[in-house]
Amino acid sequence: MSGKPELLFLAHRIPYPPNKGDKIRSFNLLRHLAGYFHIHLGAFVDDPHDWRYRDEVSAYCATLCLVPLKPRWAKLRSLRGLLTGEALTVPYYRDRRMRAWVRKTTRAGPMRTLVFSSAMAQYLPTQPAARAATRPQVVDFVDVDSDKWRQYAQRRRFPMSWIYRRESRTLLQFERAVAAQASASVLVSQHEVDLFCQLTQTPREQVHAIDNGVDTAYFSPEADLPNPYPAETRALVFTGAMDYWANVDAVVFFAEQVFPRIRAALPEARFYIVGARPLPEVCALGEQLGITVTGAVPDIRPYLAHAMGAVAPLRIARGVQNKVLEALAMGCPVVVTPQALDGLRPDAGSDWLVAEAVEELAQLSLRLLQGTERATRGAQGRDYVLRHYSWSEHLDQLLPLLRAVPGATGGEQ
Repeated sequence: MSGKPELLFLAHRIPYPPNKGDKIRSFNLLRHLAGYFHIHLGAFVDDPHDWRYRDEVSAYCATLCLVPLKPRWAKLRSLRGLLTGEALTVPYYRDRRMRAWVRKTTRAGPMRTLVFSSAMAQYLPTQPAARAATRPQVVDFVDVDSDKWRQYAQRRRFPMSWIYRRESRTLLQFERAVAAQASASVLVSQHEVDLFCQLTQTPREQVHAIDNGVDTAYFSPEADLPNPYPAETRALVFTGAMDYWANVDAVVFFAEQVFPRIRAALPEARFYIVGARPLPEVCALGEQLGITVTGAVPDIRPYLAHAMGAVAPLRIARGVQNKVLEALAMGCPVVVTPQALDGLRPDAGSDWLVAEAVEELAQLSLRLLQGTERATRGAQGRDYVLRHYSWSEHLDQLLPLLRAVPGATGGEQ
């Protein structure tokens, strides 16, 4: 056995397949860190179809513990938080089997810990200060989830608005406590770091921005991909998990308020909503003229490669929008709202197609549907991703946090 140090990696969802935001990041973390550590991975499986990927995940791990999580029962379990004063997210992921496995694994010897998503921090092994020097505990919050619940509350009616406001408040308290225990906290962008430090009052030297990346060899405009659209289709596309409420809100808003204006000016325009598990309100959009809801597809790249443009009309957003980066990497220009840009790195040479008002979003979309800007904007977007979103470059920043002695100037190698 090599001299790699041991790493306990806890994730709220199996990090495979990398087909949605959190799994894209967690899988790339797993793959990158497997080159430097013996990884002991504990994760939940909330989609029965994901059990088929056990072998793919196991290939990166020294040991693996996958625990089934049934969302319906987990939601009922989360209601205990109303009695205990906890954020509902915490008991949602509480499981005695996971706790027993973590306890057994950490008894084997000194072990660093990486927690992916704040809810998994409830399994962090408690340790005296003397051990903290050799057992760094790093928490990747990814986004400021407590603020996301605050945004949800603003767009929902009572009683859900009350529940979401409560979740925002109690989860912020939990995030603050977790950050105080961790040797380092990580978020997906500097924008998230700034907000996190402001809300939790965590010292900035303990919080680090580690961006996402894009597999630019896979998401490449050079790939020879079949056209999924009927001939001569002028298509706009939205990609993303369609059971995620921020995505649902975005496509309903675009379909009901923006797209009718586009169709009035360009009747042949089409809007494709591409993503797995569409909720009923999303499926209903497919009944409107010019709108297609695909459901799950084996590969989203053809839809980006052959669209006139992508849209990301998000009104609720935290962190980095992978859908925007993937479209840009494919050479597909994107119309975005300011919220969809919040987590992206600033770039003096970028000319974003950004708007918030309905009429402006329609006009920008019509520009893309004309097709005259696709080649130029596509090349600019691809160049932006190549310059700013390398997975290896970003994830290398995590290594000293997992090796470092908290509070020391040097690092443990």
